Amino acid sequence: MQSVYEAAGGAAGLLRLAEAWHSRVLADEVVGHAFTGGVHPRHTERLAAYWAEALGGPTTFSDRYGDESSVVRMHSGNGRHEEMDRRAIACFDAALHDVGLTADPLRTVLHDYFAWATTDAMARYHASADDVPAGLTIPRWSWDGLRR
Repeated sequence: MQSVYEAAGGAAGLLRLAEAWHSRVLADEVVGHAFTGGVHPRHTERLAAYWAEALGGPTTFSDRYGDESSVVRMHSGNGRHEEMDRRAIACFDAALHDVGLTADPLRTVLHDYFAWATTDAMARYHASADDVPAGLTIPRWSWDGLRR
């Protein structure tokens, strides 16, 4: 069976999605606030590599950029931000449309992954990044959801 990563177009497809999403969030008055301090010059490339690994692709993110703990720390210690999360998810859904990933079940699987990652995986340590444990691995997502 084809992985979610492969169905989404592999590395190139996820890079297009990351670019579309990033463009949309920068334009959003609420979500864009999270990027006012600037971003890594290769942010979309790194984001695409992270999504690729999570969706059944190569381990490029873990091999080159860090582990899940480093990613969660970047998203932690900012308090609760449900409105921002909702809008980030809406930007993701619109980005799926922008890049033509609109056919189900792929669209729903990608939406469910992003919504879970945004409201669960990245939102667990809202009080402090110091609370994030070391050694977390990137969660894997399949056609059936989170692989445990």
